[in-house]
Amino acid sequence: MIPRTLATEIDELLAGFPVVSITGPRQSGKTTLARELHPEFRYVSLEDTDTRHLAEDDPRLFFTMYPKHTIIDEAQRVPELFSYLQGIVDATNEPGQFILTGSQNFLLLKSISQSLAGRVGLTYLLPLTYSEIVKAGLQPGNLDEWLLRGGYPRLYSSRLSPNRFFDTYVSTYVERDVRGELGVRKLADFRRFLGLCAYRIGELTSDSSLATDARISTNTSSDWMSILEASFVTFRLQPYYRNFGKRLTKTPKLYFYDSGLAAHLLGLESVDDLRSNNAFRGHLFENMVVSEIVKEYYSRGKTPHVYYWRDSNQKEADLIVEKAGRIRYLVEIKASSTYDPHAFATLDSLGELMGCDANQKVLVYGGDDSFMTRHGRVISVRQLHELVE
Repeated sequence: MIPRTLATEIDELLAGFPVVSITGPRQSGKTTLARELHPEFRYVSLEDTDTRHLAEDDPRLFFTMYPKHTIIDEAQRVPELFSYLQGIVDATNEPGQFILTGSQNFLLLKSISQSLAGRVGLTYLLPLTYSEIVKAGLQPGNLDEWLLRGGYPRLYSSRLSPNRFFDTYVSTYVERDVRGELGVRKLADFRRFLGLCAYRIGELTSDSSLATDARISTNTSSDWMSILEASFVTFRLQPYYRNFGKRLTKTPKLYFYDSGLAAHLLGLESVDDLRSNNAFRGHLFENMVVSEIVKEYYSRGKTPHVYYWRDSNQKEADLIVEKAGRIRYLVEIKASSTYDPHAFATLDSLGELMGCDANQKVLVYGGDDSFMTRHGRVISVRQLHELVE
């Protein structure tokens, strides 16, 4: 198993909470991590039909068979268990009794908030970060391969091609989660909606504009976007809320948690496909940088406070990393593998406006070297984790 940064956070929470929840997208390695961390725990999956029927029909018997020190996989599939689980953990208040995993954050958190509030330590396991891949010695040969492959663990533990993996992944996601658990019936329309999201990476995206392009209602667009976010497929980057004397854009920008999935939805199957389309490559590189920082935060058990900034004159910071209510980093993202000092022009202007010095201005580019300039820091993908540490 590729070592996961989140392992430390999970064990710390198990020492303080009766229950720890690990949520994240399908195939992100939640079950593998839980079982590797605690092989002494019993394991039960509610994906298994017979087990699920038992849990639904007789929760008391279920917990007699699976008492404390148990990993319950896909726990959101039987919400009736949670009220019984509350009674069990409250009886002793002993930490580290259960680990719950689930791929539907909305459904799992709904059950937790109703029955287990205050008793659960919440964690999010997303696809592998680049730093985890590097530490495992499995990094792709070049940046373009990383953009196409992304971070789903199975692509590093098997010989599956990204195209074949994502074909199956999308089909499974649509069939099992979207229709089976979340009740979406217009699957063809939803697939088209998912593809349209990939074409809007890094763009200002409202529910109404997506609805128009997908030929669905705004309410449906809003519901489907919520499903994608709850399933850890997409997320929206909100604009920075400080005014700085300018009229600011208020519409969020759309990103995917995994660049490989986005590349697949864009029809990119090879490095040649990617390199022949500079527009797609630029959008995917930006998506990768933003999502890497978000994943790094979650892997450390922290909530990411990241934003973008754009004023009415289209002056923009691709990313703002905030810490303790203040700007920690102003980030410009350029896919080019060569350093161009002119890339700091906007950061220099905004840095003066926002009171940021050279150490706070960061250019992330597609090259291999990292260094300091009089304008600010220039870093490669390998150093992205430093913006979180």
